[in-house]
Amino acid sequence: MSGHHLVEAFLEMMSAERGAARNTIEAYRRDLGDYAGYLAGKGRSAQSAQREDIVAYLAFLDAQGLVASSAARRLSALRQFHKFLCADQIRSDDPTRIVASPRTRRPLPSVLSAAEVDTLLATAEAEANADVPPQRKEAALRLYVLLELLYATGMRVSELVSLRRSAVMRDASFLTIAGKGNKERIVPVNDSARDAVRAWVAVLPPGPWLFPANGETGYLSRQVFARDLKGLAARAGIAASRVAPHVLRHAFASHLLQGGADLRVVQTLLGHADISTTQIYTHVLDEKLRTLVETHHPLAEKG
Repeated sequence: MSGHHLVEAFLEMMSAERGAARNTIEAYRRDLGDYAGYLAGKGRSAQSAQREDIVAYLAFLDAQGLVASSAARRLSALRQFHKFLCADQIRSDDPTRIVASPRTRRPLPSVLSAAEVDTLLATAEAEANADVPPQRKEAALRLYVLLELLYATGMRVSELVSLRRSAVMRDASFLTIAGKGNKERIVPVNDSARDAVRAWVAVLPPGPWLFPANGETGYLSRQVFARDLKGLAARAGIAASRVAPHVLRHAFASHLLQGGADLRVVQTLLGHADISTTQIYTHVLDEKLRTLVETHHPLAEKG
């Protein structure tokens, strides 16, 4: 049987035995038809294709600009097809069995520069110290404290807004953070964030939350903080679209690594259970190493 006849036999099975939808059948037909055509152009067929042919086909798709997610879907179709060929004893082995699926590259996190964070903090501090009506002053001070704590600790926004007053230790030099899975971690707080927290606690009414609000939870919502932060960014001359709570968390991690912090230390501070999650920031380390080599290598100036 030719490659295209084998594809049609597979599609008939998918329709009759598995009840595959029409759109699914058409998607398989396009993907497997392309695969059969590629093999034919190399003098191969679905009956004779080896693992190397599958890998070469995926490389061909990559060169054509097919994104990893689409290539992974294409490989899934090939796996189903070759399992069918084995089940029907058209061939005895499955060449797709040990082929790695194309991996989607995780996007690098958006990061503000240290200078931009300084501008945000300076603007927030100026607004917190401005001579304005009490209600506006309280809101400005709250935003300043939130921003100081977020950049000082790299907390998740959900961890930040739900901080209990008891999380601030007596000297406010450390915070006890309840992270995912109710796992607690203790993180240090720098002087400016500590002073901001002290000033905030001094004006707080009695209650369990560090950032109380009138909503159902009793504490400030993430959405309100995100909205206020974008407004602050606009007033500071930074595009609001570039600023969000998670961006400050990314800035915290990236700036620590740029300053020489160990990746394991950053993992602990961020509350990541797995180091692989923290490794998204290794682009910072890669850039640092490249700059180091270009600056200090004895042949750098001769390049």
